Amino acid sequence: MKKVEVLKLIDLIEEIKKLDELITQSRKTKTSDFVLNQYEAKKLKMIGSIINELANPPIQSMESYLLIQKILNKYYPNIDNGDLLNDSDIAKIIAVI
Repeated sequence: MKKVEVLKLIDLIEEIKKLDELITQSRKTKTSDFVLNQYEAKKLKMIGSIINELANPPIQSMESYLLIQKILNKYYPNIDNGDLLNDSDIAKIIAVI
């Protein structure tokens, strides 16, 4: 991985960390659902950007996939597979796995 790519990913992760802290604080202070949903959508978009970077050439590797897994586990630790089964298309894919 080139130094520029590493720095870009580090910056994205730092931004996600800040946003995640903001989401946590907003939940504690009972910020409106609208604002909280906006923060969550931005977080999802930023994590999607990191995943795209790590899953595409030239970075794409087993190590990059392990980083993706680590990122998902850190920022979405409480996702239950039962929640995923609510979407019939996702449920079909899970059944194959």
